[in-house]
Amino acid sequence: MLARGGSAVDAAIAAQLVLGLVEPQSSGIGGGGFMLVHDAKRRRPIAYDGRETAPAAASEDRFLDARGEPLRFVDAVIGGRSVGVPGLVALLDHAHRRHGRLAWAVLFEPAIALAERGFDVSPRLAALVRDEAQMRQPRAVAYFRKDGGASLEAGTRLRNPAYARTLRALAARGARAFYEGPVAQDIVSTLASAVPPGDMTLDDLARYAVAEREPVCGPYRGFRVCGMPLPSSGGIATLQMLAYLERFDLASLRPASFFAVHLVAEAGRLAYADRAAYMADPAFAPPPRDLLDRDYLNARGSIIRATATLGRAAPGRVAATGDDRRSASLHEGIEFPSTTHLSVVDRDGNAVALTSSIEDGFGSRLMTEGGFLLNNQLTDFSFRPHESGVPVANRVQPGKRPRSSMAPTIVYDGGGQPVIIAGSPGGSAIINYVVKTLVGIVDWKLDPQAAAALPNFGSRNGPTELERGTSVEALAAKLSAIGHDVSVSAQTSGVHAIVRRDGAWIGGADPRREGAARSSASFRSGAR
Repeated sequence: MLARGGSAVDAAIAAQLVLGLVEPQSSGIGGGGFMLVHDAKRRRPIAYDGRETAPAAASEDRFLDARGEPLRFVDAVIGGRSVGVPGLVALLDHAHRRHGRLAWAVLFEPAIALAERGFDVSPRLAALVRDEAQMRQPRAVAYFRKDGGASLEAGTRLRNPAYARTLRALAARGARAFYEGPVAQDIVSTLASAVPPGDMTLDDLARYAVAEREPVCGPYRGFRVCGMPLPSSGGIATLQMLAYLERFDLASLRPASFFAVHLVAEAGRLAYADRAAYMADPAFAPPPRDLLDRDYLNARGSIIRATATLGRAAPGRVAATGDDRRSASLHEGIEFPSTTHLSVVDRDGNAVALTSSIEDGFGSRLMTEGGFLLNNQLTDFSFRPHESGVPVANRVQPGKRPRSSMAPTIVYDGGGQPVIIAGSPGGSAIINYVVKTLVGIVDWKLDPQAAAALPNFGSRNGPTELERGTSVEALAAKLSAIGHDVSVSAQTSGVHAIVRRDGAWIGGADPRREGAARSSASFRSGAR
């Protein structure tokens, strides 16, 4: 799309439509996403919110059992009640109307052709299908498991003519073809026949709207870092962590060394504590103004010590907002790492950071007749609506957008030019993955490929998490000695970052997942 003269938004749309086909476990038109765009003409970032919404019939007790206790995650995910009104198609349409150059239908051509002729199943998709134990819907099973239930093998040619038909309808009629008519009826019928059934209606789909929001921005070492505002906690939490880390001379530390891991983990404890208590859909729970206030951040960051861990951090003390009191839930929604991210820059300096998701691997495990999986994003809400009689900010409410951790990010230099475009999948760990990458690029002067490949580490206000099989695993004993409760596990980030250095753009893609950095000939010839 770049070679054909398309904009960064055009390229992002075309790539996303293909990703919905070739990595359906992670994202697709049955889900939602957040897009951060740098508009080169207006010289500023714009945030587009395509997050799913709860149906009008959703109630606070949606994920409680008959005794009033939270459901097991797997019981909440499978079936219709976990599905939010999808926002991705509306998001792509909305962004194209404002930033697209190529005709809308042109952007669908690669995905339609690939769906019709088939694509080779990747080793990662084959492994995920093999390990998937919750998929029971006959339509989904028939697509992902061939020959009487056998799992797909890597390299198998997989066709999806139903997805191609859906894309042809969207290419011809725009987003309206998704939210009204046969596609919308297919979604509602799929949910009504699910076990347990969903309660989404045609009216829920018809009323969906993208929210255009003001990005959240803050300083870091002379740069200006901008990210998504609420209902994604990614932007605020990333900025909070960077503010806490700016107090320390990270440049003097080796990448992913003991003190670096300790300090990033401590910054994460503080940010994730605030995230749990105060961050949710701002239309339902307006955030405290203090969360990015410099005095608040300076005071809160001052409690970090180089020689001991904070343990589990409490939320910061903020000024009253005038709405009801809020509480962090001990039964927060669980975000799983089945998400995707892509970063794009075009020849004119426009940039896109797009993170999209259907939430858990294979979402709700429900596939429509139109050849796409439906999300389970409503399980990103806190299952328990109240704690000790206090309302939880991120509780289920009709029309509400569940809190996210997606963190598409654009970093600007002192002259207001974008110099880093980054993001990652990874559930609630996305924030830590993005912070690690930014620290790697800014403090440790790594190229984006090396920064993306750094071992993953951090804390979500619980254990200090170290990536299994990497150099940070050897730090466990030393971290434990200063009080850290250490957890060693696989951390499948998927960072995609583009960095501008010495007048040229350099790309990097996380080696933990499929992906590569690629430039078109026209982009290279047009680069300044």
